[in-house]
Amino acid sequence: MTSEDRDTVSAAEQDGTGSRSSHVPGKPRKKHLPIWQETILLLGIALVLAIVIKALFIQAFYIPSESMEPGLVNNDRILVEKVSYWFGGTPERGDVVVFKDPGDWLSAEEKAGPQSGIAELMAQIGLYPTGGHLVKRVIGVAGDVIHCCDKKGRISVNGHPLDEASYVKEKGIACNGPMVTDCKADWTAGPVPPGHIFVMGDNRGHSADSSYHMCKPHLETDCVPGDEYVATDLVVGKVFVLLWPSDHFRWFHRPATFAGVPDDPSS
Repeated sequence: MTSEDRDTVSAAEQDGTGSRSSHVPGKPRKKHLPIWQETILLLGIALVLAIVIKALFIQAFYIPSESMEPGLVNNDRILVEKVSYWFGGTPERGDVVVFKDPGDWLSAEEKAGPQSGIAELMAQIGLYPTGGHLVKRVIGVAGDVIHCCDKKGRISVNGHPLDEASYVKEKGIACNGPMVTDCKADWTAGPVPPGHIFVMGDNRGHSADSSYHMCKPHLETDCVPGDEYVATDLVVGKVFVLLWPSDHFRWFHRPATFAGVPDDPSS
């Protein structure tokens, strides 16, 4: 028997058929799942990943009104990241945040989420916007005092006037905080309570924000002070990108004017 014949016999003996095989005798071969079962398995994995991503990292929302114009307009799609507020992190001045309704800021219609079954399912896994949320800009954090307005119509935080020209919508209003006194008198909010923030829409004349929910000093009312503040545990996350429509696409950054705000209101 030649060496070539021995090699042929040895190869045949490996699987008993005359062809090489890695199969170990006595060990059952692994069976592939049918295509339909593999599809269901992959969809299940994708669903779990989507739920985890929504719960921990990123969630989609849409802009439901004109309150954040000009930067965000009605029906814009945004993505919110949650990582910035992990491990004790809290919203910072200038952040654009999405938060749950504090209780009486939205009407029943505005709180309603998706109505169709498919949209509702997609909302649950973070692939479609949910109802009952608001989008505003953080103006003050715990301990801050917000004042409106100086001779130029600017809002001040802890005595520092904010240059908001880059994001506040010009709409024929005399100041950047008209919702309290129609710019006819000054107003002050704060100190902001611990664990809360003071928020405002960029479209200052058309935003039901913290200034809108303040008690109006020139009106006789049974308003209870404090409704203007939003608890930080209601904050879902920070807007970091305007995703859709594509011609509106842009990244969000904290405006530079907030860097000059001192932490001490008395400074």
